[in-house]
Amino acid sequence: MTEWVEPDVLNLAKWIKPGDGIVSGQACGEPSTLFEALIAQRHDLGGVSLFAGSSFSGMLKPEHCDAIKVFSMGAIGTLRKLSAEGLLGIIPCHVGQISTLIKRGAIACDVAFIQVSPADADGNHSMGLIADYVGTIVETARVVIAEVNHRVPRTVGERTIPGSAIDVAIETDRDPVSVPEARIGDTDSAIAGFVAKYIEDGSIIQVGIGAVPDAITKLIGDRQDLGIHSGMIGDGVVDLIESGVVTNATHGQWQGMCVTGALIGSERLYRFAHENPVFLMCGSGTTHDDAVLCGLEKLVSINSAIEVDLTGQVNAETVGSAYVGGTGGQVDYVRGASRSHGGRSIIALPATAKTASRIVSRLSGPVTTARSEIDVVVTEYGAAELSGLDLAARARAMIAIAHPDMRAGLEEQAHDLLKRGF
Repeated sequence: MTEWVEPDVLNLAKWIKPGDGIVSGQACGEPSTLFEALIAQRHDLGGVSLFAGSSFSGMLKPEHCDAIKVFSMGAIGTLRKLSAEGLLGIIPCHVGQISTLIKRGAIACDVAFIQVSPADADGNHSMGLIADYVGTIVETARVVIAEVNHRVPRTVGERTIPGSAIDVAIETDRDPVSVPEARIGDTDSAIAGFVAKYIEDGSIIQVGIGAVPDAITKLIGDRQDLGIHSGMIGDGVVDLIESGVVTNATHGQWQGMCVTGALIGSERLYRFAHENPVFLMCGSGTTHDDAVLCGLEKLVSINSAIEVDLTGQVNAETVGSAYVGGTGGQVDYVRGASRSHGGRSIIALPATAKTASRIVSRLSGPVTTARSEIDVVVTEYGAAELSGLDLAARARAMIAIAHPDMRAGLEEQAHDLLKRGF
């Protein structure tokens, strides 16, 4: 039976033991009031860990790591501040792997922190703004602590959380975390223009959040019967649905529905999603599973990178010694779209960062996605279709989409590569 507690008297030490591992809902599904309590009471808990897949609230700060060891799959959102101080434990994994890691105890989940909508007439809560691995932590944790937020939309999901699965609940009425639309620049629009050429009528698209994804959604308003199957979606998808561009008519068993694991955007997106059957909130077993993605027709995945080398290797994690990104769901979707019938997998990035080329002869960081998986790389200077090319041809194709001022230097650096052929 659920124990309801007033937020201002919530004493986490009653349920959290020293050494416990906490796993929380992430992104805009972050339970803000529970985080505030954890931060305020951290010294009373005897040392705990927290796995947060991503965070955009800015609530977790370096000084809080004196009693909370924070882990994540990457320095995503405001977790970058912890990473910069060496206080974020990075667990290299794909989104599609997180539930498995939790189930087998590789990611400790003694306590689940979740944010849900108020219960329906049957006593079931929707997962609201985040679904991905929330179902897994509810099933795995010794104690499930829920923030029932009246401003969280009641979204349609492949599953709900029954009240009986919640051990402790607090009731709140506060704005959930939001992420505003990015400012779109000329470079973003130019990249989006090349990416949009790969999106045909009837395509199922995976697109994240940020300036380039937002620019893409503004360029495909003339398409017909697009579908959405994406780990996350933002405000731009609302425009496509309202204009009739996204109908999900070709979305297989999810015909008529946008499948996603996370709503990351503004109040407009949240209002649109409330009790709207066009959105289906799903766990990562649906949003990121290889077999599911490969089985979709004309899946077009669009992902970003920090740098790509001349053979197609992708670094989406570090800039020099600074960890600023993460593995995320990139590899899941790169593989799925590349194997989808009629699908395409696209890595999109600006050709330069300040004065440095992001098309490089050698990566400065880890290989997030292997060159054997890469299909298309896009910059504001064009698209390099790498699938099926040998390494020398790949180098030439990549140099052609680098900044014009960088091409001569890259050609010199590519000499040894072209000479030895690997």
